[in-house]
Amino acid sequence: MERNWDDLLLREYRPEPTVRLAVHEVPRPSAPVVDVHNHLGRRMDVNELVVSTDQAEWLVKDVGALVGGMDEWDVQTIVNLDGDWSDELDANLDRYDRAYPGRFATFCRLDWAECRRPGWPDRLAKSLQDSVERGACGLKVWKDVGLHVRDEAGALVLCDDERLAPMWEVAAQAQLPVLVHIADPPAFFEPLSEKNERLEQLLVHPEWHFAAPGFPRFQVLIDALEHLLAENPGVTFIGAHVGCNAEDLGWVGRALDTYPNFYVDIAARVADLGRQPRATRRLIMSRPTRVLFGTDSFPPDHVAYAGYFRFLETDDEYFPYSQSNPPGSGRWAISGLYLPEDVLVDVYGGNARRIIPGLTSPQP
Repeated sequence: MERNWDDLLLREYRPEPTVRLAVHEVPRPSAPVVDVHNHLGRRMDVNELVVSTDQAEWLVKDVGALVGGMDEWDVQTIVNLDGDWSDELDANLDRYDRAYPGRFATFCRLDWAECRRPGWPDRLAKSLQDSVERGACGLKVWKDVGLHVRDEAGALVLCDDERLAPMWEVAAQAQLPVLVHIADPPAFFEPLSEKNERLEQLLVHPEWHFAAPGFPRFQVLIDALEHLLAENPGVTFIGAHVGCNAEDLGWVGRALDTYPNFYVDIAARVADLGRQPRATRRLIMSRPTRVLFGTDSFPPDHVAYAGYFRFLETDDEYFPYSQSNPPGSGRWAISGLYLPEDVLVDVYGGNARRIIPGLTSPQP
């Protein structure tokens, strides 16, 4: 019996494009890579906050095998954003940075649970200073700041909270770069409806939906980020995921032009950048020293890297950004940027080596 296709559910729809287009595989990049946004530690979710425990497993089981893969993919260095603090930071440094010099750069984090007890600003600053002395290459600030972290009075702590000034002073004095992720895509902050372009994604991941009362609006978080940049010109900030605002490249470009201490990575935003390839190319071409390569794909593998290489280096059109069907972010395809060689050298690794302490130049 022939099916009545009027009853087809959207989640069952799997269209296969019939347009015939060029396909260029890029197994290796045109310049050595520094992946500034990845996760190699041992972490688990507890009560909506991310913590590390001795019981959690390492995301990378065999570090030696990963290094072998990095050699094949021409990935010189991976930044590990899961360093945490104290003994856990040392465990990450021992496993990665100290065991394989030059191949990994571990960023520390802070124990934001400290905010629940009076005196937390000084304790956070002292923790960061301790992490600097242990050998952290940078600081990662995650979106729990602004969405979940609350002070001793129960108020949300935003990234530009003036009480964080001692912490930012430590970062400035140590010339410690700060990779900050303060917001997810704006659709995550909008009600679920037939107009929400991330509806399918949010149905799969309801924990990513922040439209409920108690969460700040997306623009509040973006405004806090901009205020943070303005108030701390001595700190180098890397805005994760295209400054947490890949849907508004006009804002990103203006922020890069206004704040010389601001950089952005492209991690986990190829889907968004690739559906606006001309605007993305203009952003990078006009500011080639301010955009950093990152993937946020963990554990790292060649399939993910090759997808990024194709996006950056080819002029291929309308190709999938994901191996899944339907793809995670939304039902669209992307086009490549076809960046010139000199810009690729900066984006792939040159920019990261200029702002992250301890990174070395690639071997000839």
